Amino acid sequence: MLKRHARAACTALAAAGLLLAGTGGAVADPAPVVPSAATSLRTSDASPELLAAMQRDLGLTPTQAKARLAHEAEAGATAARLRDRLGAAFAGAWVDGADAAVLTVATTRAADTAAIRATGARAKLVTRTLADLDGAKAALDRAAGPATPVRYVDPRSNTLVVEETEAGAAARLLSATGTDAALVTVVRTAEAPRPLYDLRGGDAYYMNGSGRCSVGFPVTKGTVNGFATAGHCGRAGTTTTGFNQVAQGSFQASVFPGNDMAWVAANSSWTSTPYVKGSGGANVQVAGSVLQPVGASVCRSGSTTGWHCGTIQQHNTSVTYPEGTISGVTRTTVCAEPGDSGGSYISGSQAQGVTSGGSGNCSRGGTTFFQPLNPILSAYGLTLKVTGSDPGPGPGEPEPGGTWKAGAVYAAGATVTYGGSTYRCIQGHQAQTGWEPPNVPALWQRV
Repeated sequence: MLKRHARAACTALAAAGLLLAGTGGAVADPAPVVPSAATSLRTSDASPELLAAMQRDLGLTPTQAKARLAHEAEAGATAARLRDRLGAAFAGAWVDGADAAVLTVATTRAADTAAIRATGARAKLVTRTLADLDGAKAALDRAAGPATPVRYVDPRSNTLVVEETEAGAAARLLSATGTDAALVTVVRTAEAPRPLYDLRGGDAYYMNGSGRCSVGFPVTKGTVNGFATAGHCGRAGTTTTGFNQVAQGSFQASVFPGNDMAWVAANSSWTSTPYVKGSGGANVQVAGSVLQPVGASVCRSGSTTGWHCGTIQQHNTSVTYPEGTISGVTRTTVCAEPGDSGGSYISGSQAQGVTSGGSGNCSRGGTTFFQPLNPILSAYGLTLKVTGSDPGPGPGEPEPGGTWKAGAVYAAGATVTYGGSTYRCIQGHQAQTGWEPPNVPALWQRV
């Protein structure tokens, strides 16, 4: 309806322009309004419960919490555009400050610094590209064992970090893989991560009538309702009951180790909703699945410890549990405990992933890891349940042609056509009606 009204208004303006032109006047078409990343990602729709948890766990004022979500959305879009522009020289990006107002982008090419600063970001010249460090990490991942349980690239220090639980374990790993020690920072840790087994997003569910985990994000597959969760919670065929112990469904697919992803198809008694369980049981709306940058705030919902917030530390982290190694998870400062496994991570209104494992607890703090959601949606052909989707064209208004498709999961770098133009994805997400490429420059760049 809004589209039709807008179209009618434009027609009236065009007619007025023709009349003026006929009398010697001219009216220029108004410049199109380009929505900001914060507008596209609906940061202003953040629930009071999410804002309150951010204030509690991140020490923010109400104003800082709201500003932080907006700044993080803009920083993610700016960093994505710069990553696309810098190409192989890109060395990572992160946000700093209580309200995440400072974006830093690293590059190995001095000539890039002016372009970075022109966007309002800080530029940092470093010696190693993100691709170089990711390649070194991949070699370590293949040889790592329980004594070196966590490996990740830290863009702030431009190094590869290896955590060891016993003295000398990291040095032995570097020697076995021929990795240059100059690339690596070794961190001694007293605790190794473990899957959080005993364990609306965040609600409890039970596997085969015994163990407990947490719902990640409600999804659909065709006409089937269900939810995404952690792979270590169950295998294909494992039956589930809901938080109320009523028969719920069964695991349709599961991967663990390697990744930590699964999805459960629910029976007809259960309906997917676009919500995560927030503080006090209030519903927190889910509007999309755009992964946020390092340094961004993130909150988690789980059936053991409820609602807690922290920040994203690193993406593409590898963790070796006693059961094996998983790769591609995100490291956070959010606490969690057994039973929270599978539960929801959300940044503002954007779904981030499902709880995998971690160390520490919610009494003294800890580190947890989440399996990003978009790979789960893509692997199993699932559609995230979201709120507030644009209704699309009105009756008689055809869709522009092209390869872009609502429901598809697009990774950064993917290209599509839409309305006769080609666009490149700059932030991974699941497409939805209203997020067509020309409407969301925070997610797509015309090429």
